[in-house]
Amino acid sequence: MKKNNGSRLAINMLIAMVAGIVTGLIFMAIRESAGADSALWQTINSLLFQDITASGANQALGLFYIGGQLFVKALQLVIVPMVFTSIVLAIGTIRDAAMLGRVSAKTFFWFLLTSACALVLAGVVGLVCYNAGMFNVAIEGIAASTGSTGSNPLNVFLNIVPSNIGASFTVNNAVLSLIFLAIVVGLSLNKLGYGDDCTINKLCKELSEIVVVFLNFVVNKFGPVAIFMLLCRTFATYGISYIKPAMAYFVLAIVVQLVFMFLFYPAVVAFATKLNPIKYLKKIFKVMVFGFSTSSSAATLPLNQDTNINELGVDKQVASFVLPLGMTINMDGTAIMQTIATLFLAGIGGYEVGVGSLFMIMVLALIASVGTPAAPGAGAVVLFTILSGMGFTNEAVMMGYTIILAINRPIEMLVTSLNCVGDSVAAIAVAKSEGKLNEDVFNA
Repeated sequence: MKKNNGSRLAINMLIAMVAGIVTGLIFMAIRESAGADSALWQTINSLLFQDITASGANQALGLFYIGGQLFVKALQLVIVPMVFTSIVLAIGTIRDAAMLGRVSAKTFFWFLLTSACALVLAGVVGLVCYNAGMFNVAIEGIAASTGSTGSNPLNVFLNIVPSNIGASFTVNNAVLSLIFLAIVVGLSLNKLGYGDDCTINKLCKELSEIVVVFLNFVVNKFGPVAIFMLLCRTFATYGISYIKPAMAYFVLAIVVQLVFMFLFYPAVVAFATKLNPIKYLKKIFKVMVFGFSTSSSAATLPLNQDTNINELGVDKQVASFVLPLGMTINMDGTAIMQTIATLFLAGIGGYEVGVGSLFMIMVLALIASVGTPAAPGAGAVVLFTILSGMGFTNEAVMMGYTIILAINRPIEMLVTSLNCVGDSVAAIAVAKSEGKLNEDVFNA
């Protein structure tokens, strides 16, 4: 049922994307034919596309603008509870001393290694494209040179520790301090030895479930319609010149993820296990497909565990620890997407990005990806935390962010596949190092 629902949503998203682009191009042709100042276009723009918050738009309806912005705001609404509960639960529920010993150390080693490689690949490729001007664009009179961080990037680290706990829960641009608080709470729960039935754990678990239900509802019920509105409005009002850089991001993100999936992961399996990586790819392929169709690591977890235990020979105890933990904190695909998306938006906004800024983006992407729940659309939502952390928040960046939300569904689907396979690779590597990988089952 989940697979069918995920496939249906993917089809609806694809239909919405195509319909939005085609309809937007039709309106673009009308605008170019009649003229942007004509009465006909002014009427259409006022009815459908006008930003109703702009000066002089008091009488405009802006139906597509309202619909798209409500969707974006609904996604941003869950940032604070989503990040806090995910990290508290990820850290606070690891209480087995044995599992937190040798096996857990190896697990985190492989998580960090693959994530670091993903970030380096995405960062280097993204920076090359950024310096080549692939992401540069001016939007409707917004000059690219207007962007400026205006502060030392090291202030990001200074702002991680909040001086007021309440402020971290009330604004989206303080999510880094929220992550710090979540880590502190999770570690403190571990130290105190509270069980799953303690009040904070139960509260976080129930709140996390509410967030996932809300996010699924928003994405499933309103995602296709909102994407149609966002894409249609974008093409109609900003033109094809605005979409070209977004397509550069789209293609680049997909290519980098495919390279990581089909070249890097098999290489890690071969290096860590000395076994045939082709056999691994054949057996894990259905996990890739299921993750792609559902766009949810949580929905894919049961199949991932079954495949790793019964077809790849991973010990059940290792798989039961590594895979659920990886579902929460090991997000190679998300880190790749967020790094490339941030560089793309920096180019649109006119922000200067050097090696130092790239390093900060990669660190923030690593931290933010850890706080990304296993739910559809979460990666693009958490991307906002990186933008705010880097100070990339001018008008052009926010317009570009809206475009990413509109076209990101296929990328998010591939991100999920990459995340799930990354968890499996770590599980196999840990099991092999512990002598708990059944090679006969793997080679069968």
